[in-house]
Amino acid sequence: MAETPGFPGYDTLGEIFCVSFVRDVSPEEVLRRFGVDEDTMEEVTFDELDERSADTMREDAAGFIGAARVGDWTVVVEPGGWQLAVDASIYGRVSRGTEVVSVCRHDYAQDTFAYIVDGVPVVSFDPMCPNHRAGSDPDRFVAKMREVGLDPGHDLDGPGIEHRIEASFALASSITGLTFPTDATFLGAETLEC
Repeated sequence: MAETPGFPGYDTLGEIFCVSFVRDVSPEEVLRRFGVDEDTMEEVTFDELDERSADTMREDAAGFIGAARVGDWTVVVEPGGWQLAVDASIYGRVSRGTEVVSVCRHDYAQDTFAYIVDGVPVVSFDPMCPNHRAGSDPDRFVAKMREVGLDPGHDLDGPGIEHRIEASFALASSITGLTFPTDATFLGAETLEC
């Protein structure tokens, strides 16, 4: 598959990560809502973000996350993390008064695609099983899902979904309208222990 719309370079993040897109909230405010040590905020490149995360990794979640402004959205990267896609206490705070699109890869649990508005999951599913969707409006993106290869009618007894993470990023790009630049500067910070 060609370079993924929405987030090139994701493949360096490893077996567990979450990349989320938050509309109309600044990187600083997104990090505050997520729950970071504000004294550790600093500008970092994508590579530095990945390195710092590896150095501060916690057993249960990312130890260092980053946020970068792209158009009307803030892109949040949790290397080694998963919380913004599935932790109601985190996504509830971050999505307050706005919307969040999350792509989470978790090789030891379950991948997740989530679209959350003002604390409410609207669409949520495992990209391996796009026919099992949850949320307040689980069919909202059915046409877009088909276009990117996440067929909502996928037969679980048939072949698996190919390129599920790439397709999830393509779906996120379709929703947000973003093409992510590879040279973005992130505001990074250490996460607080939950």
